[in-house]
Amino acid sequence: MDITTLIVITIIVFIIAFAAFRLFDVKKKKQKLELERSARILPLYKKAESITGLTAEDVLPFAQNLLTRYDTFLYLRELDQLNLFPQEYYTIVKGAESSLAQWLEFPTELDACPDEIEHIKQVTIDLNGRNNFIHYEVFKFRVTPPHQTAESGWILGVVGPFFDDSKPYDFPAATFSRVSSTIDKVTPEEEVQWVHENIAMRR
Repeated sequence: MDITTLIVITIIVFIIAFAAFRLFDVKKKKQKLELERSARILPLYKKAESITGLTAEDVLPFAQNLLTRYDTFLYLRELDQLNLFPQEYYTIVKGAESSLAQWLEFPTELDACPDEIEHIKQVTIDLNGRNNFIHYEVFKFRVTPPHQTAESGWILGVVGPFFDDSKPYDFPAATFSRVSSTIDKVTPEEEVQWVHENIAMRR
């Protein structure tokens, strides 16, 4: 075996080993994140099982929190106690905001919850020119140092698609954000079009 072949084999083995490690690391972080999410609303589980049961006052802080809002709604729906969920957070925008924050937490994405997030606008697409509309909610978000993305400033995030008859907290199949899509480089309409063509239409 000559030296060139040996080097090529070594490089291939290294690439495979690195890919395997990366896959294992991401899977481990994902499992940890899922446990953390369950733990965040553990007080609701305990209160629901108590003698007094859940109250709207108990639910409010969890609905206000970006990282627990979506799961709180799903849990209350499971209990058939959605009457406890605050009306001001029962909107498509509030549900989409929480969905984006949770998505950004994934280790393969931003790997963090944004320090700031703001709704910009709803962008509508006519699918076939016959008034068959779908809607995407567009947000801007940013993180602070020491996160490595802090210097990027405000980044766009897209959640959807939603339809005219969609309800708050319907599952948005195309929640996505590209770190390179900062508000000074890409318009909300351009980002929605990219997400629609490259994420939504491929699922």
